Amino acid sequence: MTAPVTRFAPSPTGFLHLGHGYAALFAAAAAAGGRFLVRIEDIDAGRCRPAFETAILEDLAWLGLAWETPVLRQSQRGPAYRTALARLIDLGVLYPCFCTRKEIAAEIARAGAAPQEAAGLDGPPYPGTCRHLSGQERKTRMAAMGGAALRIDAAKAAGLVGALSFTDAGEGEVAVDPLLLGDAVLARKDIGTSYHLAVVVDDAHQEVNLVTRGADLLPSTHLQRLLQALLDLPAPRYHHHPLIADETGARLAKRNDARAIRVLRDEGMSPAEVRALAGFPD
Repeated sequence: MTAPVTRFAPSPTGFLHLGHGYAALFAAAAAAGGRFLVRIEDIDAGRCRPAFETAILEDLAWLGLAWETPVLRQSQRGPAYRTALARLIDLGVLYPCFCTRKEIAAEIARAGAAPQEAAGLDGPPYPGTCRHLSGQERKTRMAAMGGAALRIDAAKAAGLVGALSFTDAGEGEVAVDPLLLGDAVLARKDIGTSYHLAVVVDDAHQEVNLVTRGADLLPSTHLQRLLQALLDLPAPRYHHHPLIADETGARLAKRNDARAIRVLRDEGMSPAEVRALAGFPD
């Protein structure tokens, strides 16, 4: 069997909390006998901070983790993302979108969709407002607005690749629903890429063959498997693990400062104690 190659890929928009620690320790354990990588997902320059990246790497080392160097940073991978977007444009599966979030919400409300029916991983699925614009309308709006986001035409893309599936350690063989996230954004106007595109391109570049991450990201795997097929990229195996919750049962997030690893360190906890608290006793 091929040796596992896993990665922990945090965004430097805050300090690591206990849930991040669990995800990192899980990925490192899954890489036993193979390779463990750390990737900094810093494409959103408006929210990411160098100080948080430094703290993330310090906390991981404090927990006793070791990873291959150099660390890959998505902010340095722009050319690779543009190449992938060019391929998708050539396939005819992208279209420019000029809608604001407010306009999308208003369109969904006009269509009579209830929030719980429209909820998706990144918010309500896009209603396809810009999908049917003519070529001239797109040029006119592009000139007036100075650019646009790029969305995938999920139905058209699905027709090009046919039936797909992915393997998850907990769910087994999962049939891909290419429309699950709708016409998702693959390149934001202000960033030039998106999480979905960047993660697929970078996993292939780093030869990641086992993606370990939280169960909340299982829906995104459907879109990412579609992108892998469109871009002729290898499909890794997946292991979507449970999420750590706080005392109230709420999912831990970066705003949960009380569970930040930095805070636990300052309170005098040892690395072994924090690892145990995250579910990885020595």
